Amino acid sequence: MTYHDVEKNHGIEHICDIPNFKPKKPYIHVSIIKDFNGNFKTDWDVQSCSSFEKEAGKWSKCRPGLNLPVQR
Repeated sequence: MTYHDVEKNHGIEHICDIPNFKPKKPYIHVSIIKDFNGNFKTDWDVQSCSSFEKEAGKWSKCRPGLNLPVQR
């Protein structure tokens, strides 16, 4: 699953074990970056997805009481 791969890359738990949609035409931007130790790693970010629907408060509904994850 596209979004599970991105979550795993960011080192966070899945927001939803079984998403209720299949992403259509996800555009994932992959960057190769050098960390503070001089090691290279990849960073994945979903830039766009044609199945995206704006829903205010979605994170709070899926993960009540948890803060939004910060990108490492």
